[in-house]
Amino acid sequence: MKKCFCLFLALLMLGACAAVAENDAMTVSSPNGAPGVALATLAVQNPDNYTYVAADMIAAEFMKAEVDFIIAPVNAGAKLFKLGKSTYQLCGVVSWGNLYFASQLEGFTLADMNGRKVVLFAENSINSAVVLYCLEQNGIVPAEVEYLAGAANTQALLLSDPDAIVLTAEPALTAAMIKNPAITGYSVNGMYEAATGYAGFTQAGLFVRAQTVAEHPEAVEAFLAEAAAACAVCTDDVPAAASAAVTMGLLPNQKVAEKAIPGCAIRFVPALEAREQLELAVSIDPSQFGGEAPADAFYYGNAAQ
Repeated sequence: MKKCFCLFLALLMLGACAAVAENDAMTVSSPNGAPGVALATLAVQNPDNYTYVAADMIAAEFMKAEVDFIIAPVNAGAKLFKLGKSTYQLCGVVSWGNLYFASQLEGFTLADMNGRKVVLFAENSINSAVVLYCLEQNGIVPAEVEYLAGAANTQALLLSDPDAIVLTAEPALTAAMIKNPAITGYSVNGMYEAATGYAGFTQAGLFVRAQTVAEHPEAVEAFLAEAAAACAVCTDDVPAAASAAVTMGLLPNQKVAEKAIPGCAIRFVPALEAREQLELAVSIDPSQFGGEAPADAFYYGNAAQ
């Protein structure tokens, strides 16, 4: 009997070790910069399993279907899933908006955008759609809206033109404010909450490959628990998250990272819990999600899975 019990314990330990090994072997792809910060404290433990690519290469990551998990804009994952170009389900939302209006204007307030030119970035994106919605819902009417390519471009304008009012994002805003303390920034999330009651929008999510779910369901669940904990570090232990982000090359240095991470609105909310907020974002601009709200199959953990 004693031998049987020992054998039973050995088998349990072997199974647990196998589950841990599967979990540690999970591969993740993410855009460079702020989105990747969400799992930075996991990445430093298994750096070979994490790949960081330019934002415009994320669609290709979905279509190649080579990695177990992808961090990506929620709308991009939804659109590709609807088009049949992706088998990745949304596990949870990890980023809730890192957008800011900023200016060097003395005493700058959001009301200063009325009747003035405002420079945004990423025209025809979910970010710009949300920003335009927030302006309208908060009764702010710029005289003109101009677009530049990205946050780095508006950051450069912010630093060079003392009269400019721009949309930027973390960590670009923090880097600019360190160079010029006269810069003032206002979170778009505050405007979004005033309009909707929600503290941020479904900006970036963590997606899992259908094949991985089918072949390693327990490891997927274990990894998601670790992912949620990693996101929590971004709130509960900012210096640790900052150190990991710098080590992985996601943010330039510890000073910028520690100041920028709190403004990235990183928190893990399971997909099904975030569904109502995701569908609100869809209603702002359905074209960003393929024309309509995602179907049940898009959400990891749905009853039909």
